[in-house]
Amino acid sequence: MNLSGLKPPAGQKKDRKRIGRGMGSGHGKTSTRGHKGQHAGTGFSLMRGFEGGQMPLHRRLPKRGFTNIFKKQYAIVNLGRLEKLEGDTFNLDRLVELGVVKKSGEGLKILGTGQLTRKITVEAHQFSKSAVEKIQKAGGTAQVIGATAE
Repeated sequence: MNLSGLKPPAGQKKDRKRIGRGMGSGHGKTSTRGHKGQHAGTGFSLMRGFEGGQMPLHRRLPKRGFTNIFKKQYAIVNLGRLEKLEGDTFNLDRLVELGVVKKSGEGLKILGTGQLTRKITVEAHQFSKSAVEKIQKAGGTAQVIGATAE
């Protein structure tokens, strides 16, 4: 075998269509653009979603919903995930270090999905009610970061 003898499989390479190369080529004169019409002239570009003057789909469909620009995105971790991790104290920095959380966002929120069988201490910005119940039931503590004492 030799590198100069390598060839692609039959049918893999296809020559590009050479247009505007005379009448004998079969693609001369109008160069496959047809006669007149908006597509025939130079400088034609079609707007995305254009349907020939018909009301485009994105304008026919109703607008739905609402996007709250003030919404807070928390890094979410379930109790079942904390159960599998080594150690008994968890906070945002520790979870980033362990690779559980990639983007911290507005902070850390602990949810109650999964079982907790050991005593752990968790520091987070928010907890779900079920998460707090399960942590306390296992003998651990759930500390809320940044909460104002009332």
